Amino acid sequence: MITIKTPEEIEIMAEGGKVLAKIMRELEKKVGPGVTTKELDRVAETLILKSGGKCSFKRYRGFPACLCVSINEEIVHGVPSNRTIVGGDIISLDLGVLYKGFHADMAITLPVGKISSEIERLIKVTKKTLEIGIGKVKPGNYIGDISRAIQKYVEKEGFNVVRELCGHGIGRKIHEDPQILNSVSLDKTTVDKVKFIEDGKIKIREGMVLCLEPMVTIGDWRIKESEDGFGFETKDGSLSCHFEHTVAVLKDGAKILTMVE
Repeated sequence: MITIKTPEEIEIMAEGGKVLAKIMRELEKKVGPGVTTKELDRVAETLILKSGGKCSFKRYRGFPACLCVSINEEIVHGVPSNRTIVGGDIISLDLGVLYKGFHADMAITLPVGKISSEIERLIKVTKKTLEIGIGKVKPGNYIGDISRAIQKYVEKEGFNVVRELCGHGIGRKIHEDPQILNSVSLDKTTVDKVKFIEDGKIKIREGMVLCLEPMVTIGDWRIKESEDGFGFETKDGSLSCHFEHTVAVLKDGAKILTMVE
């Protein structure tokens, strides 16, 4: 069931979103060679509790940490550990905060030290893809309009979008309806010739709050489950990138909630 938020509820979610964005900014400063992913998790949890919030992900479906840290071929839901970050890695940080009864969710991907021009372009394209998807968030459009715009841009740029993972609604629960696919098809059919599937047919309405999160790979889009049972990584071992914002649907379009103004 899709929940429609009141203006007052969206304002609370905007407060939580700013809290999350500020925490993510602090985490960004901590990422560097020699840092373990477990250290980043400790910083994230400390900052969330200090803000008056709670970790959205910790113990959710058994997840053992507050922060998801995914490196290189890992796409999402990487479990923090004693693994040390090294130069040349790309690191995706995915974090959720429960604040005053509502969740906010956000992800960024960061380079560590010197990376190739192709990897720089992967990060740039994925970030731009999120902006393009958000541009389709307006009353009267369909969820599938977001999916189609994301897939079309990514493939035009020569990369692939992960099709088996998706964005979602958000509110009092971290994952709510609808699902927001990053493609309009689960095969290689040309994007312009595919009709919307499943939740793609849902019309976007004022008061919805959505998490858009394109996941883009240099190689093939197919994925596999990580050995720990929590994460997902590219099946062919190619690099991946992930960005996410929590977005409210207002009368005249989208408002990004996970942003520091």
